[in-house]
Amino acid sequence: MPADRPEGSPETVRLWSLTEDTLLEAGDDDTVVAITWWGEYELAGIPGPVRESLSRMVLGPVSMGNLASSVSGGAEAWAGPLRKVLNRLSGSVVHSLALNDGRGPVLSAIPVTQFPVFPAEPVPAGRLIKLSRFSAMRPDDGGLLLESPRARYRVALLRPPAMTVASSLAGPVTVAQVAAATGLSEPLVADVVVFLVAAGVVLVADDWASFAEDTDAELAVWSPEDLLFHTRSRTWQKGPPPDREARRAGTEPPVVKQITAGPTFPLRRPDRAAIEATDPPLSTLLEHDHTCPDVTERALSVEQVGELLYRAARVKSVGPAYLPGGPGHEASQRPYFSVACLYELEIYVGINRCAGLARGIYHYDPLWHALTLINDDMGVLDGMLDLAMVGAGSRRQPSVLLTMTARMSRVAWVLGNAAYATTLVHVGALQQVLYLAAKAMGLTAHAVPVDAGDRVDRSLKLEWPAEVSVGECVLDFPVAP
Repeated sequence: MPADRPEGSPETVRLWSLTEDTLLEAGDDDTVVAITWWGEYELAGIPGPVRESLSRMVLGPVSMGNLASSVSGGAEAWAGPLRKVLNRLSGSVVHSLALNDGRGPVLSAIPVTQFPVFPAEPVPAGRLIKLSRFSAMRPDDGGLLLESPRARYRVALLRPPAMTVASSLAGPVTVAQVAAATGLSEPLVADVVVFLVAAGVVLVADDWASFAEDTDAELAVWSPEDLLFHTRSRTWQKGPPPDREARRAGTEPPVVKQITAGPTFPLRRPDRAAIEATDPPLSTLLEHDHTCPDVTERALSVEQVGELLYRAARVKSVGPAYLPGGPGHEASQRPYFSVACLYELEIYVGINRCAGLARGIYHYDPLWHALTLINDDMGVLDGMLDLAMVGAGSRRQPSVLLTMTARMSRVAWVLGNAAYATTLVHVGALQQVLYLAAKAMGLTAHAVPVDAGDRVDRSLKLEWPAEVSVGECVLDFPVAP
């Protein structure tokens, strides 16, 4: 940080702390065990002043200057060893910047990777800077949280100066231009920018005023939303644990959704022995060419619809299941894969042409193997079928449309913020089983991309966002060669 400042300008102070989930345990002699989000670290040969400094950093942000004055031996006795320890624990070290006014940090850079580097180097004077196009801000605990899927840190903007600077970097600007536009002192702006750049949420141009991100061909194929979802779906982000009190209180989401409105139509359960005797081998089904969806004008039968749902999605049994190290929960067994047997997916059946069943939108009960009519509005049904027709690239509405939805509480109460990514895995598993089962029956099942917005959710009368649509599949007969 700049040492010489104009008279009256705010002075900034660098602070260090350990993340709230970090615990320190004293080992034998001069050993300290750090228990972190990333695992346990056994730190041997730690001098007493360094152990004292680490203990203070667990309690909150502190400056190196304050640590130097509070431990015996002065800075020389601890500075080198402490920095070495902090480098090893970099995934649990929070870097903060504060004004010298005793009111706490202006912003804090919180690590989201195990071994991040925080290169807090000054930005060359006159160099252009801007937010990464992947950066996003949202409210968080009274401040703003600035994060990017490309960044090693997420930045908590805790006080107005940091929020003002960050929101001024939408386009290429210099530190001097930001200071002039915001009325903040240039040294303060420069110090905030140093932290934002070190965290990875702000970019610095090269000598030719070009930003590497703008010309990166590999990044060009990613939208900010997709890249953020990818990083979140592959990482268990820190957050509140699943609601254990809800489990103890008996408010666990039910295994099967209960539908009470509308008439119910039990479906015939096929003879499993006959299925096993006549089905082609799995290898034959897998090696058969996969073709693009096509739509015929033939009507399926209610027996065919029932058999497909029985093969692919019925509840075979209900009982307890466990995640490693976690409490048990009520689960079910079904033909397709689901993490911890949670089975949050629901199936809605849009009937267009089906012998033995009237047109309408039905909910499938996988436990009782029955369909319940939930919407008999033909205009709504035709709207759903038109979406599927466009998604299939056809000129005809499909005979039957299956829509998959997810009851998010059913999966989120166990998997937390990994819930939605896991649900999409389950959708793929169900689509594959539907595809194979249909092929074994001499039918076709094809996933279709539907640009539905909220139309599907409204058509199915879902209580959004507790239950959301996540995929569609059309059923039909193969087109004659």
